[in-house]
Amino acid sequence: MPVFTHNMIKSSEIKKIVNDYSDVRIGVLGSHSALEVMDGAKDENFQTAVFCQKGREGPYQRFGRIADEIVVLNKFKDMASAKNQKMLRDTNTIVVPHRSLTVYLGYKTIEDSFKVPIFGNRKLFQAEERTAKKGQYYLLEKAKIKYPKLFKDPKRINKPCIVKVQEKKRPLERAFFTVSSYKDYKEKSEAKIKQGLIARKDLEKASIEELAIGTYMNFNFFHTPISNQVDFIGIERRLQTNIHDYNALPAKEQLEMDIDLQNIEVGHTPASIRESLLEKVIKMGDKFVAAVKKEYAPGIIGPFSLQSVITKDLELIVYDVSLRVPGNPIVATTSPYTKYQYGQTFGVGRRIAMEIKRAQEEDRLDEIVT
Repeated sequence: MPVFTHNMIKSSEIKKIVNDYSDVRIGVLGSHSALEVMDGAKDENFQTAVFCQKGREGPYQRFGRIADEIVVLNKFKDMASAKNQKMLRDTNTIVVPHRSLTVYLGYKTIEDSFKVPIFGNRKLFQAEERTAKKGQYYLLEKAKIKYPKLFKDPKRINKPCIVKVQEKKRPLERAFFTVSSYKDYKEKSEAKIKQGLIARKDLEKASIEELAIGTYMNFNFFHTPISNQVDFIGIERRLQTNIHDYNALPAKEQLEMDIDLQNIEVGHTPASIRESLLEKVIKMGDKFVAAVKKEYAPGIIGPFSLQSVITKDLELIVYDVSLRVPGNPIVATTSPYTKYQYGQTFGVGRRIAMEIKRAQEEDRLDEIVT
């Protein structure tokens, strides 16, 4: 077996780069939650830059207030070209990561060759994948946070489960489907392979989780090594293609239709939680931060989301973890929790900008970038 040497970017190199920065600018890939990131940056008077793939620059031009510079690329991944990296460093830019950045640039590029300060712990991004060695299940286990039971062997499926697999054509999307037995699993997965929705090799890597039944809520938090505490930013729920409003049809009509259900996220809607359950939510965030610090020093830098189900017994079960900006701009205008803490309502984008500003003032930028 060949031994691959992993030339990870040294954090000392990044610290040196950021310590030479004078007036920080905030940069973001033009997708996912770029508007939210730049809006928050503008609220804190930062200059911003957005990197768009040709044909996708429309919203950033239309909402003219938030992008000081729009860089149009042939492909998203060109953001990591030597020329663009140099430009980012020369303009004192700190890049704020989100799911699209990790998908289009790839973990390898981000970890090994993207020599630009990132607001976040770049070693931690790949832990979001269920296939990672010290991935999200591992971290939840260490934090003693409950997550759904896993079925390693599909033949063992004996209760409603969800199969979590990537879509074949769109790496950003997940072609999840529910099953209740091995027979059901075989039929549905074969049909999806035939349709070209999923690839067999991805199905083999898929995780099969017991379907947690309850109310879905995504809890969004924020913490960095210079934070005084773990901030609870707010809650949102996902709106998903055809599954969401299909559920609103009368049962009789549902039974008459033979429709392939897909839960691709198309939007978000705000939520709040009963006050007596807040204690559990806050504790969960604190435990998760403490666990990650031990496993991936220097720990969490920035926002993270614990996507959870609240069961009928008022138990919180985390079924997914986001270790970067969660895509949910709705929180910026609807979260009472930031108002309780700071006297004003804002989202993750502004919280990031507040932290970068504070770090700049206290000369601690090198503690919040990697």
